[in-house]
Amino acid sequence: MNLSDALSTITEKLIGWLEALIALLPNLVLAVLVAIGFGLLARYGRRLTYRLLDRVSANRQVNRLLGSIVSVAVVAAGIFIALSILHLEDVVTALLAGVGIVGLALGFAFQDIVSNFVSGILLAFRRPFREGHYVEASGVSGTVEEVNLRTTIIRRTDGARVYVPNREVFGHQIVNYCEPGFRRVDVACGVAYGDDLEKAREVALEAVEDLPGRAKDRPLELFYESFGDSSINFVLRFWIPFQGPRDLFEARSAAIRRIKRAFDAHGITIPFPIRTLDFGVVGGVKLAEALPKAWVEGGRETPAAGNGEAA
Repeated sequence: MNLSDALSTITEKLIGWLEALIALLPNLVLAVLVAIGFGLLARYGRRLTYRLLDRVSANRQVNRLLGSIVSVAVVAAGIFIALSILHLEDVVTALLAGVGIVGLALGFAFQDIVSNFVSGILLAFRRPFREGHYVEASGVSGTVEEVNLRTTIIRRTDGARVYVPNREVFGHQIVNYCEPGFRRVDVACGVAYGDDLEKAREVALEAVEDLPGRAKDRPLELFYESFGDSSINFVLRFWIPFQGPRDLFEARSAAIRRIKRAFDAHGITIPFPIRTLDFGVVGGVKLAEALPKAWVEGGRETPAAGNGEAA
């Protein structure tokens, strides 16, 4: 092949490519317009998704992330449609296969992260608790400070911050003490066997009846529970609006002070434990029998100097 033939072949190739480009030009313009349109749609879709999610979820990080995912999904759909318009279905198939393989590999490599992320999303939508609620989750009790994409941050009553993985929170029992808005306070006490039980009951109930902060629309109850070693035990129950453990501690402390003051005023005894000590020796001999008689009667037996007689 001489130089003229080579130039002729190159010219024919270029002309063919140009003709193909001209024939493809309408599809190319349409594909570009589709990509631009989906890009604009992704931008507005992200904002709309974030606004809608903000109404049902208080977790802004999750809302923004889901909005970004929607945006990326719309852009990817636009790219695939644009490639299909250009009759590049093989490229689309290869891209989809590659995305699937990469997604599978990432799923195995970061399964803990993915699990925590999915659990965080479910917590954001199911909303078993909110920031500021006092909860018990995965064995940790405290006030919820934040729920992010990976962990739930709980502030315990001793001030320590605990970072609990979202999958541990979502996969275990959650106790929300703030969700009903009320908490029952139990005050355990006892009265002496010689006291009038009905009088003790009336005095205790009257002492707590006008306790500040008590929920008046909920029952105030007192139940005798058992015969103790030195007292007849009872528990007094009432309800308070609950926002945190301090409310419970203050209400119980105030109730105890009022009950003690009322019992003292009416001569009702709160007995303390009584212990009887029996100093026995092996064989059942009592201590009084084992000691010298003078010791038992209050004296002391001492040997006389020089002759061994008792003084």
